[in-house]
Amino acid sequence: MVVEANDRLAAALAQATEANDKLAVALSRIDELERRLYGKKSEKMPPPAAELRRTESPEQAEERRRAAQEKRRERAALRQKLERETVHHHVPEAAKGCPKCGGTADRPVGDGKSTYEHDWIPGRFIVRQHIQEKLACRCGQYIATAPPPERGLDRTSYGVGFVAHLVTMKCADSIPLYRLAKQYARIGLPIARSSLTGLFHAAAKRLSPLSDRLLRLVAASEIVQADETPILMQQPNRRGYLWTFLAGDLIAYQFSASRSGQTASDVLGGSKGTLVVDAYTGYNRVTDVEGRERAGCLAHVRRRFFEALGSAPVEARHALDLILDVYRVEHDAKSLGIVRTAEHLELRQTHSRAAMSRFHHWLTDEQPKHPPKGPIGSAIQYALNQWQPLTRFLEDARIHVDNNRSEGALRVVALGRKNFLFVGDEDAGEHLAGLYSLVATCEANSVDPTAYLKDVLLRLDTHPAARIDELLPHKWKPPESAAPPTAT
Repeated sequence: MVVEANDRLAAALAQATEANDKLAVALSRIDELERRLYGKKSEKMPPPAAELRRTESPEQAEERRRAAQEKRRERAALRQKLERETVHHHVPEAAKGCPKCGGTADRPVGDGKSTYEHDWIPGRFIVRQHIQEKLACRCGQYIATAPPPERGLDRTSYGVGFVAHLVTMKCADSIPLYRLAKQYARIGLPIARSSLTGLFHAAAKRLSPLSDRLLRLVAASEIVQADETPILMQQPNRRGYLWTFLAGDLIAYQFSASRSGQTASDVLGGSKGTLVVDAYTGYNRVTDVEGRERAGCLAHVRRRFFEALGSAPVEARHALDLILDVYRVEHDAKSLGIVRTAEHLELRQTHSRAAMSRFHHWLTDEQPKHPPKGPIGSAIQYALNQWQPLTRFLEDARIHVDNNRSEGALRVVALGRKNFLFVGDEDAGEHLAGLYSLVATCEANSVDPTAYLKDVLLRLDTHPAARIDELLPHKWKPPESAAPPTAT
């Protein structure tokens, strides 16, 4: 009887423990959903830089203020390059009479009172007529005709400046083509959305040698970061994926009809080096024994503990503080200007290694205290399962501690997905990925994408294929100004 009672008690305790675990998971999910639906923006996970500012020293605060002042000076210098005009405002005759003596105010005082305003002059379209000179020989048997103007795209009446603007608006600013059609109509050029779509895809095909070459350069790099995000396809009606691959200031995108790891294998298969990614198993094909070495993302670990704040605030906050010690080392390296150097590696191998060791000891001590399926328990388990990739950055200063840069490269995709909802089909997805690659790499290298696209659309036909790298955004140089055709 006693044995049966003990068995029933043990079974009841096991059921109660399981119920408590499920309740903790449910409460955590409810807390997360409420925070997303009703919470303030400040309740979202703050970036490490904002967390570090809470504990910065007076010297660090002063250095941050100096950096902000320098940024303001740079912005002011850019404003000085704007086109300027001077408008003189004369004193009305009725206001020239002096109320004191009855005389007339007619003597200039200095240069006058100056004020400034920044104004917007709407963009405009022009119709450029090209007239090719024709000359006849006196013998009447020969006529010479001037060469035709260069065209960026075949069989179209739209110039490369218009096409470059169109691509930049969609790929850099996430403006759907139907909205651009409305804008163009307001400033005098009614154009069908189908025509804009045709121009967009024609530009993608024309520039595909550059986007393909950019993807190959990223794949050949030793340190690569990668991530992916879904986007709908209209034909067929299902979910596709845009993948991003980063190597320094080179950013490449690849479209795929699925989230299969085949895409990562197609891009990076056979390459060597390090791949910085999250725990998604789709990258396993690339990080096998003969492939790249996997490096983990500390931001994903941090996010899981942040989401556990509602159910285990003390433990989750302690874990976040331990992770913040690693980001503090990265912040110090950036402040000292030693990022990716031997000095940076030395900092990591001393301070960062000690911080990660403290974090690991805390994880192993805390793991038995929490239900494995609860918010804090699953966060601990995730960190321990990923421990070897998470500590890869301790061995190489070039490896980022997280994968935030590749996630940031997908923000433009997420905004575009919100604005234009879907891509037409797989070909359209590939075209979008190729143009995203060129525009994003332009922005990463402080190159104006409109000026870049306008130039390379004309130069692709005549530029030697063996020197195609010269036309990539990170190596592109604006052509020397040439005398334009005579305009009348």
